Amino acid sequence: MADRVAPGPVDAAAVIQEAVSVDTRKIFDSCRDKDCVDDLRVYPTVSSQNYLDSAMSIRPKSAELLYVSLNVEPISFNRGYYTIDCTYFYRVSGEAFPGGQPLLGLAVFDKRVMLFGSEGSAMTFSSDEPEKLPDSRDLPKAVLNAVDPIALYMKVVDNDNGLPPDLEPRVIPSFISDAFPEPLVLTDSGRRWYATIGQFSIIRLERDTQLLIPAYDYSMPDKDCPGSTPDDPCELFSRIHFPMDEFFPPDSVSGDTEYRSMI
Repeated sequence: MADRVAPGPVDAAAVIQEAVSVDTRKIFDSCRDKDCVDDLRVYPTVSSQNYLDSAMSIRPKSAELLYVSLNVEPISFNRGYYTIDCTYFYRVSGEAFPGGQPLLGLAVFDKRVMLFGSEGSAMTFSSDEPEKLPDSRDLPKAVLNAVDPIALYMKVVDNDNGLPPDLEPRVIPSFISDAFPEPLVLTDSGRRWYATIGQFSIIRLERDTQLLIPAYDYSMPDKDCPGSTPDDPCELFSRIHFPMDEFFPPDSVSGDTEYRSMI
């Protein structure tokens, strides 16, 4: 019996067993973005707003990407193309100077991209989905991959410094607000907090489709599951490596480990 083909690069000597039809998503278009978002408004928590009102400057600490909302709409004058409206929600932290009080707030970044997503008119029904009427528009699915951003710069500005007022308060989803220990200040009642953030993203448009792919064999794991029986905890403990790094600090830290923090 020939050796099994393991997942990964395929050797030229590998023999294809059969052609298999699979239901998957095909990527029709994608793009990558390196955004430097300057002067992004940060909505602080209640206690952070009190610290901001007496701060001279803000030391940037970090920014965390909480969620990205995606909305796809067709472009009427360019068939097969769609706009993707992306709304990024960030949890931003800084440090007030003087005093060193911790600051926490929410930043929201909006952007729009245009990608090709082809056309389709088929409606899809599935037995494992809830009963609902299908959308008559067969829109492609937008997918966004992102890493946590880099907090580059932060500042505090007096509200009476000629800044235009916000046209309307931001509508923040409840699950975003729940990610903060205190309510957020969404009005212009005090001084404003601004941040400059660097964000890396990959955005793509996908559609459900059926593809014919070569199959070599069933994918069977070739190693045993690590662990031991429940009645032998000492045997399990003996397989755990001694945590040497926990007792002795390392001589150097990799440059990519804490690249998001400006400590």
